[in-house]
Amino acid sequence: MSEGSHSVVIPGKTRKITDLSNARILVTNDDGIQAPGLKVLEAIAKSLSDDVWVVAPEIEQSAMSHALTLRRPLQIKACGEKRFAIDGTPTDCVVLSSGILMKDHLPDLVLSGVNWGSNMGDDVTYSGTVAAAMEATLLGIPAIAFSLSVLEGQDPLWKTAETHASSIVQRLVGHGWPEQCLFNVNFPALPPENVLGIRAVKMGHFQGAINVESTQDPKQRPYYWIGDFEQKAAMEEGTDIAVLEEGFISVTPIKMNLTDLAELKRLNHIF
Repeated sequence: MSEGSHSVVIPGKTRKITDLSNARILVTNDDGIQAPGLKVLEAIAKSLSDDVWVVAPEIEQSAMSHALTLRRPLQIKACGEKRFAIDGTPTDCVVLSSGILMKDHLPDLVLSGVNWGSNMGDDVTYSGTVAAAMEATLLGIPAIAFSLSVLEGQDPLWKTAETHASSIVQRLVGHGWPEQCLFNVNFPALPPENVLGIRAVKMGHFQGAINVESTQDPKQRPYYWIGDFEQKAAMEEGTDIAVLEEGFISVTPIKMNLTDLAELKRLNHIF
């Protein structure tokens, strides 16, 4: 390693949280350091512990998935006590938190969000919110991603997350963390008193298309803009998409090992 370099150790096992009230909590997101959902999650974290750090992207990093910045240097900007902005991705935020800012006392828990808009079904693979929780999971740190469904033309109902998130965190911590697993939580676009409950469900599936717009710049050179998704949900019972539509909060365990075990068995017959 070069002079002044630091290592981020990837442990063999997930760390255990023995006392949430004394836990060190890292709060991050993909909507950026100024996002209202980040302030909501910071308040939720501070209701659970006095040791809360916020490390988030300097600007919005939505749909960055699990991107890690490797081809340019990164900067950390102090934004207050235990509050920092990084000019990179959500994954960068977790890596620099663990390797630099909190290297002498790693976080016991990472909370990511609250994202403006749901992250369910196949959209999980695009989500920077979920990716921050993925990176924490790879580093052996328990992690939860939070997202809030927002209807078109409607203001986000942050109160729903404020009301229900603390209890969800406490229950998941009490339940214990499976190895290499994160929890993805989605809140419906409903006032907190109208939420019907919480359901543990699998990921759903969307069908549709991604729109690509083409046009020209002032020098008549073509350029392209990836636009809106035209999605239609496959309303399979017992999925995050279905229960959110019904008015429930969804909680989905996501494993980092993506191997299709059933197909692996079939492949063993031909190789």
